[in-house]
Amino acid sequence: MKMEGIEGDATVGGAGRYILNPTRINSEDIIFCVDVDAESLVEMKTAGVTRLDSIKQAILLFVNSKLSINPDHRFAFATLSKTASWLRKEFSSDVESTIAAVRALSATTVTTGQADLTNLFRLAAHEAKKSRAQNRILRVILIYCRSSIRPHHQWPVNQKLFTLDVMYLHDKPGPDNCPQAVYDALVDALEHVSEYEGYIHESGHGLPRTLFRFMSMLLSHPQQRCPQDDCDIPKPLMKKSAESANGEDNNVHVSTSR
Repeated sequence: MKMEGIEGDATVGGAGRYILNPTRINSEDIIFCVDVDAESLVEMKTAGVTRLDSIKQAILLFVNSKLSINPDHRFAFATLSKTASWLRKEFSSDVESTIAAVRALSATTVTTGQADLTNLFRLAAHEAKKSRAQNRILRVILIYCRSSIRPHHQWPVNQKLFTLDVMYLHDKPGPDNCPQAVYDALVDALEHVSEYEGYIHESGHGLPRTLFRFMSMLLSHPQQRCPQDDCDIPKPLMKKSAESANGEDNNVHVSTSR
């Protein structure tokens, strides 16, 4: 919704009236691009579960949830090693097709070095033009797993045809890695290419539930988003204080920490 104009004057006792014109919210074409470097095989804190295992579960959760919101959304799949390549190029709303694509995801056991995002952006821009012709918008969800290798790209700053979201899974900082520098490079890439507000989330905890929570936050439609800095969900409930227990405070307190 967009504020078209204001009628009334709150300064003279009026309650300012806002007139909002409805705007079309387009169905999405979403490309999942999954990092298949050897670091995607790092085990999570759940025994026997790798990052890639959790990523597969998170994608299935996302697709099923997104289709329950609007069954017209469509999905395609790519992988990232040294560069991006298609895993399944055809966009589809069929859950069975998504399951087949997720099952086909596999990682290399050898570190592939620096990742070049240029081809990912090139593929996305090409598909975005086709999506626009169908009154749809395109989004890329990049799931990146390298703790010390910053991605790079060569992309014109004025060409923003799609929205980029990033989910970054990494090790804790140490002598052999620099996840903060990688995160900063991912933020720069997101801001460089995104048409609408792109979101980035990161986790070094190794907990599958953290990945699932952040992927659920990416369900938000790019055309309906607030800036990520203003996004204070989810809000975990805190225990009521002693004063609340004594009846002095009837409000539920929430924490905005993540």
